[in-house]
Amino acid sequence: MNTPTPQEPLRWSDAGVMITGGTGSFGNKLVEIMLTEYHPRRLVVFSRDELKQSEMMARFDHPSVRYFIGDVRDRARLEMAMHGVDIVFHAAALKQITACEYNPFEAIQTNVMGAKNVIDAAIDQGVKRVVGISTDKAAQPVNLYGATKLCAEKLLVQGNVYGWGRGTTFSVVRYGNVIGSRGSVIPLFSRQRATGRVTVTDPGMTRFWITLEQGVRFAVRCAEAMQGGEIFVPKIPSMRLLDLVEAIAPGCQVEFIGMRPGEKLHEILIAEDEGRQVLEFEDMFVLEPIHRSWTFCSPDGGKRLTAGFRYSSDTNSRWLSPSQMSELARE
Repeated sequence: MNTPTPQEPLRWSDAGVMITGGTGSFGNKLVEIMLTEYHPRRLVVFSRDELKQSEMMARFDHPSVRYFIGDVRDRARLEMAMHGVDIVFHAAALKQITACEYNPFEAIQTNVMGAKNVIDAAIDQGVKRVVGISTDKAAQPVNLYGATKLCAEKLLVQGNVYGWGRGTTFSVVRYGNVIGSRGSVIPLFSRQRATGRVTVTDPGMTRFWITLEQGVRFAVRCAEAMQGGEIFVPKIPSMRLLDLVEAIAPGCQVEFIGMRPGEKLHEILIAEDEGRQVLEFEDMFVLEPIHRSWTFCSPDGGKRLTAGFRYSSDTNSRWLSPSQMSELARE
């Protein structure tokens, strides 16, 4: 498969790598993979939770790893942490939908202004590549979390206007629900299984799913392939929520409690209005930037899709069975 080619080869062994929100699920898995397979010169874990950092220190006692306590709201601290860094994976965010709805300004401060601080700090510190980790909630958002992630996507893509001439490029990875992450519904169903009763909001609900390792490896691959300005979307399977219950809590009674505020019946990874930007590859889609105010070349080998194309969890061609999900959840 032909994939987008980077501006210049990426040599991980010579690179300084930083992960914002580094003590989260994504950060833990990224650090594990980086240390065992890629061996970067320097690996910076940036987060605001000292307890989780101490737990990571016990797990990843490695001379190349540095732990920075800090918040993406603090640009000065970001600049200090990015000194000598070549690649940033920006995963820090407030992600709980209900908490974001109840505390909207806090969500904006972290998810939107935090992204701006990451962009500004990366340009000023000479970081070469920044990969923002986004979500299907950003496509046609109906809740504040999705809206803030959409804003973050827009900021990162447009950040190339300012960063390109100074050697800093920005791209985004957008994918669905992560099996094994702390925000997943799977741990909830696992806890409820002991009671014999599982709560489901709507019987027709569907979701995209990706494993944590798949998500991290996809982000690493995109960091290697990025030119700047793209939104990378992997082709991943969907699953009906009732099938998920069968996989995680078989035999349990299901209680339907109604959809929560800000919740979608089906998730969208590529909205219809984004169709004209899409190039399709064997196992992913690439959304090209709308405004090419910097030097951007379309990647070779992609199939141009027509306006109106939509990538939704209910019309997906790939589906997970309960047995397949059970196996993935055990892993």
